[in-house]
Amino acid sequence: MKLRLAIVGAGPAGIYAADIIQKYERGFDVSIDLFDRLPAPYGLVRYGVAPDHPRIKGIINALRDVLDSGGVRIFGNVNFGTDITLDDLKRHYHAVIFSTGAMRDATLPIPGIELEGSYGAADFVSWYDGHPDVGREWPLTAKEVAVIGNGNVALDVARMLAKHADDLLPTEIPDNVYRGLASSPVTDVHVFGRRGPMQVKFTPLELRELGELNDVDMVVHDEDFVYDDASRSAIESNKQIFVIDKIFRAWREAEVGTASRRLHLHFFANPVEVVGDGGVVSSFRYERTEPDGAGGVRGTGEIREIPIQAIYRAVGYFGSPLDGIPFEQRHGVIPNHEGRVLDDENNVVPGIYATGWIKRGPVGLIGHTKSDAMETVAHLVKDQASWWSPAEPSEEAVTELLNARGVRYTDLDGWHRLDEHEKSLGEPHGRERIKVVDRDEMLRVSLD
Repeated sequence: MKLRLAIVGAGPAGIYAADIIQKYERGFDVSIDLFDRLPAPYGLVRYGVAPDHPRIKGIINALRDVLDSGGVRIFGNVNFGTDITLDDLKRHYHAVIFSTGAMRDATLPIPGIELEGSYGAADFVSWYDGHPDVGREWPLTAKEVAVIGNGNVALDVARMLAKHADDLLPTEIPDNVYRGLASSPVTDVHVFGRRGPMQVKFTPLELRELGELNDVDMVVHDEDFVYDDASRSAIESNKQIFVIDKIFRAWREAEVGTASRRLHLHFFANPVEVVGDGGVVSSFRYERTEPDGAGGVRGTGEIREIPIQAIYRAVGYFGSPLDGIPFEQRHGVIPNHEGRVLDDENNVVPGIYATGWIKRGPVGLIGHTKSDAMETVAHLVKDQASWWSPAEPSEEAVTELLNARGVRYTDLDGWHRLDEHEKSLGEPHGRERIKVVDRDEMLRVSLD
């Protein structure tokens, strides 16, 4: 018996699932095909994380090792629902795991959020990471900017906005992004969180990186650091919160006023309204909150307003529905129980599984993704009796199908060519690589 397995989504979740099932004590052979709508693999690691994160290189190396191990075929530039359908998968595979992630911005339902100058953080991240499906230009014209959110994405966005473009040159930042950021007139970036500084969702590493920016002052406000019992308890019992408090205390004692740019952190700030002037963002209005004694916050009725010319909402990512696959609109995930996909009546759908953010929502780090994939794979292996019965399970049948439809799919050799090409672009400039942004150019290099 050989399991023919399709995995849709070649980011960390999909690649880890492929790696885990190859190593799993399963009692049968496995043949894995990994599909992605983009010509290049790695998903959110390539297109959803700021380019100046040094630890990302180690993650990519681990993912590359899985792809290069010889146990997985990769088909890039293949869109599920058009280039290959659910019926196609049932004809050629015994089961499918969806690992398509979450790349849309969650909504922030306040007045004015639709004004010109109001953006989703996910869109901005896609732009500065050179995602081939977004435009090459970004309107960086604001001197004062607000970022709404207290997670790692909010800090990434704030850091990229405040950081001097020349300090990003050692990274793989695309040329168009460098030029855009270099032209930015920004002087002040304000980050707003609804709760207090000891209830933040970002990690100490993310926070510390902010304080290391060249020619950027960190501005915090003493009124935000009058701790209640819950905050003091968190500092004493949680090592991460202890470190975060230590970082904040150092910033509170540091002198500011010499840098050309400032990054302000505001806590106890609940978004109320984005104010516009002539249809364009002109200020941000928020209500001051306070601890409610139960771990949350309550409004104080005090309304504050600061002038801004652009605002970015970083209040969470959201998954996208897939053709023919159940989808839970409220949370933007595929409904499932431990990775087994469920239909509208809460019954298990045979042969269809989920892992990663499309399974559990946009929470957790890389370590969570591995354990998540292990849970899904364990169920898939147990479910052998309910797998599909493919009419054409041969490996050649899939390539023949894609060729017959004229799909310009990329493979592992093509990714290696693109990878080496990007490195060659960076070499004359002393950079590790310069990322290719245009999809047609990615395909030209990959398919040559």
